[in-house]
Amino acid sequence: MSDTVIDKTPNIIIDPTKVKGDRKRKMTVGEIVAFVLLILLTCTMLFPVIFMISTALKTSKEMLQFPPTIIPETFAWDNFKTLFTNDEIKFGILYKNSIIVAGLSVVGTVFSSALVAYGFSRYRAKGKKIMFMLMISTMMLPYPAVMIPQFILFSNLGWMNTFLPLIVPTFLGSAYQIFLLRQFFMSLPNELYDSGKIDGCSEFRLFWKIALPLSGPALATVAIFTFIWTWNDLLGPVLYLSSQEKFTLPVGLAAMMSSKFRIAPYNLLMCASIMTTLPVVAIFASAQKHFTEGIVLTGIK
Repeated sequence: MSDTVIDKTPNIIIDPTKVKGDRKRKMTVGEIVAFVLLILLTCTMLFPVIFMISTALKTSKEMLQFPPTIIPETFAWDNFKTLFTNDEIKFGILYKNSIIVAGLSVVGTVFSSALVAYGFSRYRAKGKKIMFMLMISTMMLPYPAVMIPQFILFSNLGWMNTFLPLIVPTFLGSAYQIFLLRQFFMSLPNELYDSGKIDGCSEFRLFWKIALPLSGPALATVAIFTFIWTWNDLLGPVLYLSSQEKFTLPVGLAAMMSSKFRIAPYNLLMCASIMTTLPVVAIFASAQKHFTEGIVLTGIK
């Protein structure tokens, strides 16, 4: 007689519609109110951007209408072409000058700040802490305190109306960026450098082959900060540049509001503002992950 196994497990029928409904969670009244407030706050913050784009696409006649219109009656896409072809504005030259100054400033600040930060994080020497505190204390000096001595120095060097006063100081490091990179370098394990020394790496090669490749997030943060500060700098170019062929974008935008125009071309000014904002938005969007990671990791130590 063969043994017979009887399965007494009850058949359970699962209704998919009920399971799906159980997974859904109804929003509370507080969450709905918070969601609506966030939408209203977002629309409020985006309104200046919407108005800027709207004004950039208006004709000169519609630009002066009151009350102003949000959606242009006629989309004047030729405003962007006029911006680059106007001989009085010379927007193309302004754009090229800003790219040169900002690009070289990023290269100079990243390299010099990383080199100094590596030294502060790696070497042990008497007075290192005092030197580091003195360097950090320079961040407390207001720019007007050093503006006149710098102006006299660059004037005696014959650097007036050139990009040199705006670019050369960036190759001497930045106290804030040095502090930021030092915190990141201190989080790297010493075993990495010891293995590099065993392989015969020099100290500079340790910095170039080990420290820098592992510091991508921190370097991206420094690069973004430097680019934004240099791209939007107005005071430096105003002090050292005197000819329109050398002006950067902030100076050129300020000149568009001057008296050489009978009526300030706000539509062209908004076109210029859009074109000026695009590189900053593009760089931040492309490096947002590294930027956020760099800010977080530099505070772990």
